[in-house]
Amino acid sequence: MSLPVRSFPKPPAQVEPYVAVLGIDLTVEFLLKFGGAELYVPENPKGSGRLEALIGAEKVQGLAARDYLLSRRVPLANPWVSACLHTMGYPVAEIARKVRASEATVRTHLQRYSARGNAP
Repeated sequence: MSLPVRSFPKPPAQVEPYVAVLGIDLTVEFLLKFGGAELYVPENPKGSGRLEALIGAEKVQGLAARDYLLSRRVPLANPWVSACLHTMGYPVAEIARKVRASEATVRTHLQRYSARGNAP
């Protein structure tokens, strides 16, 4: 028996480099943890640090290789994160808690993604 295929919304341009290295699920987790903060991505991780603990040394190096595409501050991308969490099956109330927004704001994000044809 095969699992249903989840159709995630297209990531915004500032998030695409993260998705290319981390995949969607890990990018969502990464943005929830580091979004909005300035982040240094070392070329040679030393086995410590919160970034490496979350994504692993190999993926840290992958992000460092794309450093020229990354902004100094990690994007929040709350509308896209909300749509991805909805696709993963999270209820609106829980999404609102995770992205620290109201339920009405989350519903607006989801409606906008549906209107663009990026329905979660």
